[in-house]
Amino acid sequence: MTDEQSETTHFGFTQVPRSEKVQRVGQVFSSVANRYDVMNDLMSFGLHRLWKRFAIELCHVRAGQRILDLAGGTGDLARQLSALTGAEGQVVLGDINREMLSVGRERLLNEGVLVNFAQMNAECLPFPDNSFDLITIAFGLRNVTDKDAALSSMYRILKPGGRLLVLEFSHVQVAPLKPLYDFYSFRVLPLMGKLVAKDADSYRYLAESIRMHPDQETLKAMLENAGFERCDYHNLEGGIVAAHRGFKL
Repeated sequence: MTDEQSETTHFGFTQVPRSEKVQRVGQVFSSVANRYDVMNDLMSFGLHRLWKRFAIELCHVRAGQRILDLAGGTGDLARQLSALTGAEGQVVLGDINREMLSVGRERLLNEGVLVNFAQMNAECLPFPDNSFDLITIAFGLRNVTDKDAALSSMYRILKPGGRLLVLEFSHVQVAPLKPLYDFYSFRVLPLMGKLVAKDADSYRYLAESIRMHPDQETLKAMLENAGFERCDYHNLEGGIVAAHRGFKL
């Protein structure tokens, strides 16, 4: 029985009732929302900006397209996508967490970036079939309880010819890098979270959730099972992060 079919699921390394995971993940992001951007810069040494830029290049965004940025958080991707779609396009920033969505909304409005905002669950997206040219989800899929349901929901609302871009922490492919990455993840990150965000537990969950997330080939197969075609992925920083693509043809 898969995790998506059982009555429990993982919250980091802990097994919890499936009904509790959304609430627990919500508590994590509500706790770190106001320090989220600062922590991203610190814990990735600023590299998350390059990873997101690379992901957007893989999207081949055109003016006038309609885009959904899922788990859009504080709006990093939505800002850049909005600039590429132009006034004739539309970007919807969706997130399940109200606090993260509020931070992103305030930030983008203060910068004069006009996008739409909506609180939503990726497992049951509130849009008609064939609604979007592109869906992006950056560092959010690993927090979804039922990833298969979410991928199927994304496939449903993509237009024929549309694409999905998943940017996510993944599994290290360079053996000498793994012990260093483990030390950084389980020792340094929680300490950094404690000192900067006043929350060590949330960043301990981050490290654990990455290890529980499907590896590159497994996630590629999940995209294919949801109906996506021409699926591929690009490893970044030796597999610490991977950008997955799939098309609805």
